Amino acid sequence: SDDGEASGDTESKLDFLRNLFSKTLGISGEKVLDELTLEGVASYIQSGKCKNIICMVGAGISTSAGIPDFRSPDTGLYANLQKYNLPYPEAIFQIDYFKKHPEPFFALARELYPGQFKPTVCHYFIKLLKDKGLLKRCYSQNIDTLERVAGLEGEDLIEAHGTFYTSHCVSFMCRKEYDLDWMKEKIFSDDIPKCDKCSNLVKPDIVFFGENLPKRFFTSMAMDFPRCDLLIIMGTSLQVQPFAALVDPILGIISIGGGMDFDSAKAYRDVAHISTCDDGCLELAELLGWKAELEEMVKREHEKINSKAEEEQTNQSSGAAGKAESGKAESGKAESGKAESGKAESGKAESGKAGSGKAESGKGEVE
Repeated sequence: SDDGEASGDTESKLDFLRNLFSKTLGISGEKVLDELTLEGVASYIQSGKCKNIICMVGAGISTSAGIPDFRSPDTGLYANLQKYNLPYPEAIFQIDYFKKHPEPFFALARELYPGQFKPTVCHYFIKLLKDKGLLKRCYSQNIDTLERVAGLEGEDLIEAHGTFYTSHCVSFMCRKEYDLDWMKEKIFSDDIPKCDKCSNLVKPDIVFFGENLPKRFFTSMAMDFPRCDLLIIMGTSLQVQPFAALVDPILGIISIGGGMDFDSAKAYRDVAHISTCDDGCLELAELLGWKAELEEMVKREHEKINSKAEEEQTNQSSGAAGKAESGKAESGKAESGKAESGKAESGKAESGKAGSGKAESGKGEVE
């Protein structure tokens, strides 16, 4: 309002509501960080007062693994979908479009399929938080399952936009479930996955535009965020709702506990650290005295993944070679059988010739 008195009255009412909600929900404007820097965050974690950390992560934490994010102008996923002849980039994740034209999605899935990439430093930093007993939950927008590969379990994760880990038939009358290996076999054999029970499409359990988020997202949000001591946001521009609303839930409209304020005169709580996700995690780990432990974890786990991949490749090569040898042996056996058959026919012919000669000889004797 342009009227100063009315404006003052509105502000006093908001102050009243702030105080009411603060007392009711235990939310206050009390400063908990020594300074609004990464050093301040590290000191808070080390103080013992920070017991429940929630991580909110997006595609940016996986880009160093080789997986593109969605919205970067030149390198993002949406900027490189021309080959699929989509009406608009987001159509590849629209449920109605998918049901009519599933081919573009599954072609893209072959390129981005889980199991082809290794978790990043950022993923392992979150795992380290879990190992330290500090991780309340990780809320992820990602569908690449790298959080699971890094060692987080189902209870540690809210996969807000779903996962490739399981798949279901799209028919509401069926909804048969399929596992990761089944879907992987279909995708890499160029088959459009169809339900073996009702022949409808089978879709990975990732959330498309036009679908609801998992129920667990909402139930966990209500339980987790009131207990959160520190919220770490990495690799997301917070453009997609309702995930973005996690940092600004109900109270954001009256500036209690929600909204982000990094540099105003009233800033007392929020810290912005601008860097790559991996570098930021390494810097925070160093301040916490965890850097060597984090780097050793990344090295050890990547070696395990590489070793497993080499073993699988060897087994696949051995299987292919064994199949080829078997086929060669079968072919050789067939050739041998053919030769034996030819030899037998020849023997039969020789035998017939000998019999003929004997008859001629008999004839001569009779005469």
